[in-house]
Amino acid sequence: MMRSVGTLTRADLAETINRKMGFSRAESLDMVEAILDKMSDALSRGENVKISGFGSFVLRDKNERIGRNPKTGVEVPITPRRVMTFRASQLLKERISKG
Repeated sequence: MMRSVGTLTRADLAETINRKMGFSRAESLDMVEAILDKMSDALSRGENVKISGFGSFVLRDKNERIGRNPKTGVEVPITPRRVMTFRASQLLKERISKG
């Protein structure tokens, strides 16, 4: 059975930049923050974010629809909203499947 080993964090990403690029720990963390801020800003403006060879963060606007409370069976309107999904690139899918 395959299972997840751990969680990659901002600190881990900064550590990698620190080791591979030689920036200080503070500079490395600033760089990670700047990248995440740039991605977040784009998404909040309604732009999709595509990172070649990795995947895409895709926004979708969902219309109002009727849902149902599973406990009571009562119909309730679900308000329109924007949702974000992640679509892995073919390259990433292949890397993941190889383990």
